[in-house]
Amino acid sequence: MEWTADVSAGDWLRERIDDPWTWTMHDVVPRGFEAYARVFHPASVTELPGERLPSIEEWVAVTADEHLRVSERLVARDLTWREAAGIFGTVFHPTAQWSSLTQQEDTGGTLVTPDGRWVDPPESGQLLPELLAAIAPILAQHTTTPDDGIVALWEGHGALLGHMGEGPSRAFFQMGDPADPVLAHHNQMLGTSVKDAWNNVFRRKTWQEGILPREISESPRLELPGRGHVLFRGGVSELARPDWFLDVPWRDRPAEEHGFEPSALSPSMVWPQDRAWVLVTEVDFDSTVIGGSRELIAALVAASDLEALEIAEGAALTSDSDEVNR
Repeated sequence: MEWTADVSAGDWLRERIDDPWTWTMHDVVPRGFEAYARVFHPASVTELPGERLPSIEEWVAVTADEHLRVSERLVARDLTWREAAGIFGTVFHPTAQWSSLTQQEDTGGTLVTPDGRWVDPPESGQLLPELLAAIAPILAQHTTTPDDGIVALWEGHGALLGHMGEGPSRAFFQMGDPADPVLAHHNQMLGTSVKDAWNNVFRRKTWQEGILPREISESPRLELPGRGHVLFRGGVSELARPDWFLDVPWRDRPAEEHGFEPSALSPSMVWPQDRAWVLVTEVDFDSTVIGGSRELIAALVAASDLEALEIAEGAALTSDSDEVNR
């Protein structure tokens, strides 16, 4: 897989994406496919076998000994939307919204279930590496060009691109013993450097490196309504391994240099050269939408390692679009 400056590879999308936005999924997902599937990003649930977990307020107030006792026994796992609907007494359906499904106004924080479990919401804008790896072989079977196509990344992901500025777009704080004077000094220095970028408004701007090199950062984008994308040429077959992120050009090597595990952003869009389908992981959606043939959509919905439902063309996925769980 390699970067391409030829953003005309995505010109075909413009006539199939709504402009101006109509607040349906077609603000970002192309129209015109036979069928569509919505792949739900998993939430997570934390449980304490044999006991109820305290509320978040109670958890903050527990003693250090109790915190350690409970933490050692916590069990965390993925939670499907269907399971969440069962917990909160709601209905799982194609256009379900997390806030309506869980009957909560605040969708960004940890919820406490009636039976004393902690539930964290699904991640928006990111498809887990192992889920993308599960989807990719299915997509590869439904195109004549599994080894050729386009992978697009939304330009707005933090630290992806370099920029002219007074300071970096992110700082790496290290975790460890708070009593360690070396660690404390390191984190204090980082915190000060980030603040100084805001305090000194007259500082001369310099180039701040991103994950991608300067040549790519300053290159043209595929401009779609409300979204700009950096394009890479490659096939969906390259995304079929759980560790696909090790070989993509946007692997987050700066984070690795600071001790983080290897990782990479999930693609925002993927389509093959024959345009048989398109995958869209929109930054504001907590699910991924795929358009393609009816056979492809049926295969995705039937996959045992995915939680996917067919979704109608023209469907809305805004926070207030769940008309079932009101």
